[in-house]
Amino acid sequence: MSVRYTPVGWNANKIVYDALLVAAIVAYILVFIWAAERPGGAPPYDDATIRMRAFGSCAFLMLSVVLAIGPLARLDRRFLPLLYNRRHFGVATCVVAFTHASYVLGWYFAFSAHDPYAALLTSNTSYARLAGFPFEIFGLAALVILLLLAVTSHDFWLSFMSAPVWKALHMSVYAAYTLVVAHVAFGALLAPVLQPLQIVVPACALGVVALHALAARAEPASSENQGWIVVGAPDRIAEGRAIVVPVEGGESVAIFRHEGRLSAIANACAHQNGPLGEGRIVDGCITCPWHGFQYRPEDGCSPPPFTEKVATYNLRLENGAVLLDPKPNARGQRVEPLAVGETLA
Repeated sequence: MSVRYTPVGWNANKIVYDALLVAAIVAYILVFIWAAERPGGAPPYDDATIRMRAFGSCAFLMLSVVLAIGPLARLDRRFLPLLYNRRHFGVATCVVAFTHASYVLGWYFAFSAHDPYAALLTSNTSYARLAGFPFEIFGLAALVILLLLAVTSHDFWLSFMSAPVWKALHMSVYAAYTLVVAHVAFGALLAPVLQPLQIVVPACALGVVALHALAARAEPASSENQGWIVVGAPDRIAEGRAIVVPVEGGESVAIFRHEGRLSAIANACAHQNGPLGEGRIVDGCITCPWHGFQYRPEDGCSPPPFTEKVATYNLRLENGAVLLDPKPNARGQRVEPLAVGETLA
């Protein structure tokens, strides 16, 4: 942790994560090219087209995985290691997508009398019909979004923009994914010969939607009781862990159990909006799973000499159920933990 803002440094986990990611990308590209160039491969393409399709399909699959990591981590904690360095995955996706675009421009517009980007935007203007629609515009728009997200992925931009603005900006990755699906749907999927991409793209898109729907459905069911949210029985919260309760019109809340008592704090870490509810209690402090920032459960304050704070929430026990007041207290305001009985194993 740090008393003030400092960029997050590299560590062994990040290096291993990135090394495996690069190895997977290289392996996919090599296998794709080998499969496309082998005798009997159909349909036959020139080398440049094979490479642009290799990088394009790789970028689409990577973006699908990026959007699947979040719901997978909420459904199963074993996927959390993928979540912690997801921004690295996103930047790598942008690099692969940019390589795909470079092959496209270099092959189709290298000898144009106009600037390649101008030629790309003016070579096909059939916007009034579906057949022959200029699908390139979708891909270009998606690439612009990915470049913007990659450029602003560094901690400096998070601090400069503020966490809410930065997070809102990076939610545009969903718009980029929609544009990529449209780019492929109006382009490669219209090929007269059945290709693997025509099966993979719809399957991935539906899979991403299904995972988000399942993760949303798996959130703790809550109902209102005179303004308070009924969370459920205390024993649903494991010792040292939390459940995350969505609050309409506000931040989600993480309710932790520690030594037979419950405490509720804002789910977003003060450092980088990391999901505190996916962390655990270490040495009596709630520990963010992203970068290890810690907060005391009872007041949401980092232990001295650190100064980060998050909002706390009030809890009460009624008819054997835990109730949450959705109105946040001030950051760092102490709330007496709610005693609920024996410590769970």
